[in-house]
Amino acid sequence: MKKILVALAAVAVLASCGEKKHCDGCCGVDLIKAENFQQEVDGKQVDLYTLCNGDLTMQVTNFGGRVVSLWAPDRDGKKADIVLGYETLDRYVNNTGERFLGAPVGRVANRIGFGKFTLEGKEYNTPLNNNGHTLHGGLKGIDMLVWDVMEVKPESITLHLVVPDGLDGFPGNLDITMKYALTADNEFVVTYSANTDAPTVCNLSHHSFFNLKGEAGGTILDHVLWMKADRITPTDAALIPTGEVLPVEGTPFDFRQPTAIGERIEAQNEQLINGKGYDMNWVLEREDNGQVETVATLYDPTSGRCMDVATDQVAIQFYSGNFFDGTYNGKYGKPLAFRESVALETQKYPDAPNHDNFPSVVLNPGEEYTQTCIYKFYTK
Repeated sequence: MKKILVALAAVAVLASCGEKKHCDGCCGVDLIKAENFQQEVDGKQVDLYTLCNGDLTMQVTNFGGRVVSLWAPDRDGKKADIVLGYETLDRYVNNTGERFLGAPVGRVANRIGFGKFTLEGKEYNTPLNNNGHTLHGGLKGIDMLVWDVMEVKPESITLHLVVPDGLDGFPGNLDITMKYALTADNEFVVTYSANTDAPTVCNLSHHSFFNLKGEAGGTILDHVLWMKADRITPTDAALIPTGEVLPVEGTPFDFRQPTAIGERIEAQNEQLINGKGYDMNWVLEREDNGQVETVATLYDPTSGRCMDVATDQVAIQFYSGNFFDGTYNGKYGKPLAFRESVALETQKYPDAPNHDNFPSVVLNPGEEYTQTCIYKFYTK
């Protein structure tokens, strides 16, 4: 009888957690304080929301629709926050370090060469915010805008944003709905839908930086990566695609068998030298049929944590944290250091508006852009 009462009490505690806007520690982790984010930006209210399901706990702010923390257990059941982030809203708004931590990126993820593209015979110019090129939507990408909170449940949050016509040079009002959900199977599911009132370009992606040992937990060179990808889109010295699509066979970019990230990262290869490590787009071995399938797995032998990446997209950008230098600290006061994080960004090809041989990212009125990306966590 006593055991039954204890179990019922535990259920009641969990139920009360689900009813609250902010989980007050009942998810078994040391959460970032919501009050650190509760203020107005551009006349709109910003907050920090906590989601719990399965063994996962995640905190999300509607400033930029960012994942601030994501807690997952290791093989011994000990939880760690496995994404990079900042502990206050101010560090995102007035950012002097890595801008894109935990953010959705767009309206065009990745790079647009020289900040120029032509659509229906008209040339558009976008901000040169990365070495003379446009990166992740420009100066006011979707990561720097306040999203409207449409619905919050214990395990999910739905956000909405209208990116105005002409912002950072892009045409059309882009209407985006994005949902983050945690499942009982320890999945973090990201879904997007978008439409436009004028021809535009749209290629969204999610940009969490993962370290499966925990934020600032040390090198990711011992993380083991598998990707279902047989080609890459090589880049020039400024990391802009050349337009070629080349096989990975016999190169340091072949992850079709599980391989430690550090095993070939120092190879004398022009692409690796230009990016100071891995920072390019892999073409997935799949049909562009809208079906979601697993295309990558990241494994940390130290903690036993594994992360599968599933998507309906045709490509994935793998970045090995090469441009962190320890100058800035993460949310727990530890430096965000060189090659201590991994980004796996599902998307279409970078600089697609400037390459006719790449899958199109044009979105027209009456069409709907959709994308699903699933990060699934488990241990071994």
